[in-house]
Amino acid sequence: MAELTGVFATAHSPGLTGFPERVAQPKRDAVRAAFDEVARRIQDIGPDVIVAVSVEHFTNFFLANLPAFAIATGDRHLGPVTPEMGKFLGIAQRYYPGHRELGTHIYRYALAHDFDPALADGGFGFDENFCVPLELLRTGTTPIVPVVVNGVNPPYPTARRCYAFGRMLAAAITATDVADKVVVLATGGLSHWVGMPQAGTIDEEFDRDFLARLTDGDAARLTDYDDDRIEAAGNGAHEIRAWLVAAGAAGAGFETLAYEPTPEWLTGTAVAAACL
Repeated sequence: MAELTGVFATAHSPGLTGFPERVAQPKRDAVRAAFDEVARRIQDIGPDVIVAVSVEHFTNFFLANLPAFAIATGDRHLGPVTPEMGKFLGIAQRYYPGHRELGTHIYRYALAHDFDPALADGGFGFDENFCVPLELLRTGTTPIVPVVVNGVNPPYPTARRCYAFGRMLAAAITATDVADKVVVLATGGLSHWVGMPQAGTIDEEFDRDFLARLTDGDAARLTDYDDDRIEAAGNGAHEIRAWLVAAGAAGAGFETLAYEPTPEWLTGTAVAAACL
């Protein structure tokens, strides 16, 4: 049986790799130290696969087909999707290895347990959602199973549904022998606005309250959000849904390794690790 050996959550702002110098050195150092700590922990675990959970910025899905959840089962994934995006992110374009067996197993397990995710079979394109954290965490050739939760356009899956999806994800991982050690990595958020006049506005109160709930680990408190409360922290704040999937997968509280309000990177930047 596979073992879920670590659950982590990080920001994925393009500024982390594309224009880090815009943030003052102390904040930048604190965030980088947190990413380095997660990288060290993942290296110590030595996972066979990383199940990466994030939103999808209309790189693969569009309004005519925007699933609440999706699982990519391809053998490899291109990221960044264009050389121009690679230049913007400061990340060289390459193929990230996939893990078809685990991705397929999770998809089938989800169908058997009352979830109906979309299936993305074949090449799946990465933007900052996966490229930025994978670059900073130095995951190298570790295979990736991308999981997408809709946090970019309403209607959204509820906070409770995202947490429940995470519980299902953990159960799926421990119900297979196609891998030995698996890490879950969620990316996105926290408060921020995308393509709006409020871009650069950080709701520090929302961010710190969310991180406190994540630390507490109580499912009822973590899922006590409606769309209006999240939207008040920015249209990009809906990316906390990826973190809620990770929280469900962990079924435990988290340690906040870093939190910095960084309007220069257009987001409340956080890094956290589950206390498994």
